[in-house]
Amino acid sequence: MTDGNPARTIVGVPKETAPDERRVALVPEILAKLTSLGVDVLVQSGAGMAAGFSDSAYTEKSARVEPNVLAVSDIVLKVQPPATDEIAQMKEGSVLIGFLQPYANAGGIKALAQRRVTAFSMELMPRITRAQPMDALSAMSTIAGYKAVLIAATHLPKFFPLLMTAAGTMTPARVFIIGAGVAGLQAIGTARRLGAIVEAYDTRPAVKEQVESLGAKFAQLGLDARDAEDKSGYAKAQSEEFYKKQQEMMSKWLSASDVVITTALIPGQRAPILITEDMVKGMRAGSVIVDLAAEQSGNCALTEPGREVTRHGVLIVGTMNLPSTMPYHASQMYARTVTNFLTHLLKEGRVHLDLNDELTRGPLVTHQGEILHPAVKAALGAGVQGTS
Repeated sequence: MTDGNPARTIVGVPKETAPDERRVALVPEILAKLTSLGVDVLVQSGAGMAAGFSDSAYTEKSARVEPNVLAVSDIVLKVQPPATDEIAQMKEGSVLIGFLQPYANAGGIKALAQRRVTAFSMELMPRITRAQPMDALSAMSTIAGYKAVLIAATHLPKFFPLLMTAAGTMTPARVFIIGAGVAGLQAIGTARRLGAIVEAYDTRPAVKEQVESLGAKFAQLGLDARDAEDKSGYAKAQSEEFYKKQQEMMSKWLSASDVVITTALIPGQRAPILITEDMVKGMRAGSVIVDLAAEQSGNCALTEPGREVTRHGVLIVGTMNLPSTMPYHASQMYARTVTNFLTHLLKEGRVHLDLNDELTRGPLVTHQGEILHPAVKAALGAGVQGTS
């Protein structure tokens, strides 16, 4: 492959080993962009099969397919964090790009540092204009918001749209969406396209215009939330008093809704409890809650991560990793963001690190045997959400 020239950088794409993970970090249509930058691509056999991409689809685009890629790859592209045995196989000094769950994966982050892997966590991509094509988290949130509505529509014992039939008029479902970030806005758009009456709430007053532009009503709770957004654009954690008042004010919207979709997440922290058990008791029998914060313990007090449970006549869906349930498009979207970021790092076929560049420094977690990201280092040092 090197034809006598100095060894080219090898980008490796292993098969995901996490349970129920069907995505792949690189898709065939992206290969030409990478190889034009002076790297070779090595894909583990079967890596793309669950997402709908055969081994032959990769070889047709000039990738090599091998049984194992970790030990020989200079750069590893993954979706889920590597397991301990995968980290042990990686070359010392190699580069890893993927979702690393840095605040909840103390053992993995420490192992990557010990292996002297330069690891970039796509969750930590800074929210700046230059980083928008590399925002994997938003890309996956788009899928989660869309799929949450489909799940709700499947389980709800009612039609979503208004139907006028010979048997009478069927009134439309009422959908209440909590959180108008990327996932929430996609959920609003999807629910509206299905014909539901949609209302939405967010602690950030600035998103009111976006909510209304999609045809939904913005719920006014009359709470002072001027400090609800951090400088990166994410919602900030609020005080216990704020959440208590929010719950009280929100109860009337929940009691009038057939579907509730929650999307509130705070990076590195447990998801805030927005729906108490008493609020669930006040909902209509047969209603559905889809909790997109289930992976961080959930926005509903009764959510059981990874399960669907019925409590007080209300179905509460705590399904996790929704993007993996749509692996074809999820892989395409993720691969584009990862490739865009790798393109930023590559200079003449080699990874070049400019630690003065916010785009490089922002998602960098480990480098040269150290945990460099300040927030991750502080969280792991304090044992926040970490397991060693």
